[in-house]
Amino acid sequence: MIHDVAVIGFGPTGATLANLLAQRGVSVCVLDREADIYHLPRAVHFDDEVMRVFQTVGIADALRPKLHVNPGMRFLSPEGDLLLDWPRPDGIGPHGWHRSFRFHQPDLEACLRAQLAVHSRVTVLPRHLVTSIEQTDAGVEVSCTNTQNDEPFAVQARFVVGCDGARSLTRQVIDANMEDFGFNERWLVIDAVLKRPRPDLGDHSIQFCDPDRPMTYCRSPGDRRRWEIRLNPDETDDAMTSPESVWAMLSRWVTPDDADLERCAVYTFRSAVAQTWRKGRVMIAGDAAHLTPPFMGQGMCTGIRDASNLAWKLADVVQGRAAAQLLDSFEAERAPHARAYITKAMELGGLINRLNAETALSQGPRMESLSPRLGVSSMYATKDEHAGRMFGQPRLAD
Repeated sequence: MIHDVAVIGFGPTGATLANLLAQRGVSVCVLDREADIYHLPRAVHFDDEVMRVFQTVGIADALRPKLHVNPGMRFLSPEGDLLLDWPRPDGIGPHGWHRSFRFHQPDLEACLRAQLAVHSRVTVLPRHLVTSIEQTDAGVEVSCTNTQNDEPFAVQARFVVGCDGARSLTRQVIDANMEDFGFNERWLVIDAVLKRPRPDLGDHSIQFCDPDRPMTYCRSPGDRRRWEIRLNPDETDDAMTSPESVWAMLSRWVTPDDADLERCAVYTFRSAVAQTWRKGRVMIAGDAAHLTPPFMGQGMCTGIRDASNLAWKLADVVQGRAAAQLLDSFEAERAPHARAYITKAMELGGLINRLNAETALSQGPRMESLSPRLGVSSMYATKDEHAGRMFGQPRLAD
């Protein structure tokens, strides 16, 4: 069987792309090296534009009860003084949803996979490790190993999209180097589950602007809470993820009597964009195409926007409504958009390291405008001020 599209990676970007393609009648094969959903938290935030995509996918009703509406972010000095209050409006925004949500990634992935199961032209192959990707003028062959029995397996597709993460094999196949923007920091990420109510921790995200030890607190759904703490060069991963070190870091907020540790991991936050997103019939999206520091919560969001941008274009091409040249607009539009978000995230990360109140306050107006326009492509007229910007979702009388 030759599938229209093979999607490599079954995380949020890959699962969203597969759903949007399947909605349009495209036959899809999803390949993933893992056996099932990763059960621990990873991404924790998305915005109203991304919720609008999830609405299009068809999971909004199932997902909404599992979310926490984020009221905004506050920046505090080491002494606890408020440097900057960055609220998110409480009401419904132009996309028809609240502007900021906190979520538990396994909940989102379960909703995406359940929705994908309703489509008859979808094949999902877990435990399949992709080993090579070879394309011809007629299609692409994806070679895999079934990790359950070590048997080789091959998938034939007209197009392939690699949503296979920061260490993407697909990115290597298309010879895409990464443009590095220079942000490279190690942070300890701690996810905890409260044993008892702690309303004093608050619902806002808090940025503790201490150049010696910048930290972030995030309110997640239910009893989940997250802390992100920058590590110093001489602090090793093993030492800093030990229970003793973690509880010492958290002591100003919680103790073992207050919470259970769910996950502790050290991440290297990077800023980079692939210089090539497509080579012939093979494309990349999500973390395979761009890496952003987490300070704006836009890492996963940027991947979901990739999926939304690419899905209808791929559908039009495979179903004969458009020539393959339409796919050139994917990178042209999405790469500058991703760069703009990464730049803003780096600015915000720099703000966390500042103690000057005037500098912090001056950043406030700049942070209000969060949605950059798409990059210029053949799809729209560049002189129109509205071109490349999202159109609001109107509410109808019925």
